[in-house]
Amino acid sequence: MITHEEDTITALATPSGEGAISIIRISGKNSFSSVDNIFKGKIKIAEAQSHTIHYGKIISSQNETIDDVLVSVFRNPNSFTGEDSVEISTHGSPLIIQKIISELLRYDVRLADPGEFTKRAFLNGKIDLAQAEAVADVINSRTEASLRGARNQLDGLLSQKVDSLREMLVNTSSLIELELDFAEEDVEFMSLEQIKKNIAEIIAEINELIKSYSFGRVIRDGVNVALVGKPNVGKSSLLNYILKESRAIVSEIPGTTRDIIREDVSIDGILYKLFDTAGIRLTEDVVEKEGVLRSREAVSKADIVLLINDAISDYDDILYNQIMGLTSEERIIKVTNKIDLNDNYNSDSDVKISALTGKGINELFKVLKEKAVGSKTYSEKNAIVTNQRHYNSLLKAKGHLENAETSISQKMTGEFISVDLRNAETALGEIIGKVTSDDILNNIFSKFCIGK
Repeated sequence: MITHEEDTITALATPSGEGAISIIRISGKNSFSSVDNIFKGKIKIAEAQSHTIHYGKIISSQNETIDDVLVSVFRNPNSFTGEDSVEISTHGSPLIIQKIISELLRYDVRLADPGEFTKRAFLNGKIDLAQAEAVADVINSRTEASLRGARNQLDGLLSQKVDSLREMLVNTSSLIELELDFAEEDVEFMSLEQIKKNIAEIIAEINELIKSYSFGRVIRDGVNVALVGKPNVGKSSLLNYILKESRAIVSEIPGTTRDIIREDVSIDGILYKLFDTAGIRLTEDVVEKEGVLRSREAVSKADIVLLINDAISDYDDILYNQIMGLTSEERIIKVTNKIDLNDNYNSDSDVKISALTGKGINELFKVLKEKAVGSKTYSEKNAIVTNQRHYNSLLKAKGHLENAETSISQKMTGEFISVDLRNAETALGEIIGKVTSDDILNNIFSKFCIGK
């Protein structure tokens, strides 16, 4: 009986809608025969060599020409999924795509589930689970940094590091278990000192990966930045300067911004999600009051808060204390604006700027980046953790290893040490898919787009 994973599947692999061309992907053991039922070219696809392209026509069951196409052939195991696969390049008409897929569904082919092509690549050993997740990150990357991070993971740098640590655990726990088999003969295959040293080395490596997560999360998901301050301190002017366009209304009248204005901008490869908020003050205006409430909510959810004052007014300690009640001090960057009007202004701000002339803006970007990613930088040559699931698994592995260290220090028997090492090994295996439940797989691949 053919299982769900053994079906031949098809889906549109390019974005839906009109375009110059579209690509329909087919994968599974009936790929060649199903395409031969509708494709008319010089040779049969089933007879074609792998990694070749063939011109022909797609003919309907009513013997009508649907479109002129190019058919690419990939024989197993040398395909993305590891199965026999075909890609049909057709004109980018939604009607043509619908007709071709409808014809394929007549011949032992079904529509693919979300992420099913990548899932099959994982199940067939073409990529591990961390690399499979990186496929989605590559597709969704919006900055140079996020693309580099996704490529880093797709190229297997994280997988290689995790697999190396897991292999060290396997070797260590195997020797401990071997000693247990020879307990009566009092044979020692590895000293406790060496076991402690191995565990300490692995924990140190895991700690480095854990530390990289704050950086990895930033380059993958971006940073939420709330621009906050009293009315008319220049929040919207700063937003407009950063965006190089008049996105927000700027006026000398206080309370111009009544709602949250959200804009995304890439600065030095990092995505910043900027939230220009309404000026925080006491007001009887119903609409402005709602804007102030939304501003407070934006502050509480922000990764970074730009608390903006101006150089022509007294510093507002009351506002600072209000903001401190909504977020933590380490998330706040105190900014003094309008230094073009008073360059002798003295304050304890982190950075002084003029949103009119641009003075100090580069310094603001520098401080913003340091706040977002910290002082340590990572290159594309580093293994970086960008995924919450991987981060949680590393924390679990570290916890089990620390339990093993405790067992050793308390001079407990090898059984206790071995159990903790095996649990740590399992936690690392979850990252790359050596140990993975169906629920985890289904959750991961359900977030993929159809056709990938």
